[in-house]
Amino acid sequence: MALTLVWRGLDAPRMEIAHVEAAGAHPRAHGTQIGPVYELRYELNDGRLLLELVGERSLELDLLPGTDFFDLGYSPLFNSLPVWRDGLEGPHDYTMTWVSVPDLGVSRSDQRYEPCAGGIVRFRAGSFRADVEFDGDGFVTRYPGLAERLT
Repeated sequence: MALTLVWRGLDAPRMEIAHVEAAGAHPRAHGTQIGPVYELRYELNDGRLLLELVGERSLELDLLPGTDFFDLGYSPLFNSLPVWRDGLEGPHDYTMTWVSVPDLGVSRSDQRYEPCAGGIVRFRAGSFRADVEFDGDGFVTRYPGLAERLT
């Protein structure tokens, strides 16, 4: 399955376009995120994430030891990956390789995804909580205060 997904920011002028090849347990994706002061291009392939902060620097990452997925700041696509892969019939705890944007700082992030009714998944990371809406394929349609998908 090949998809092109587009989100617009709700909290700031920001856009993301992602091209996803969802085959097997690990999707491949490449896309661009444009924020008020940056353009970030990414490529996710076989557990490796390539990032290019246009005009500034590039970064190539493998998952940190003991982490399940990458999570990229401001990116609904990366919040979709656990739901897309696992379907989330019940709550799941994950440890993510978190990449903050636009500074590209890398750290570990413990996160919980807990399904609620109607395609809503309660997302928690530390004291942060959001009820995120997903479509039937496991991709974010609306992340309150962050982004919504354009159709």
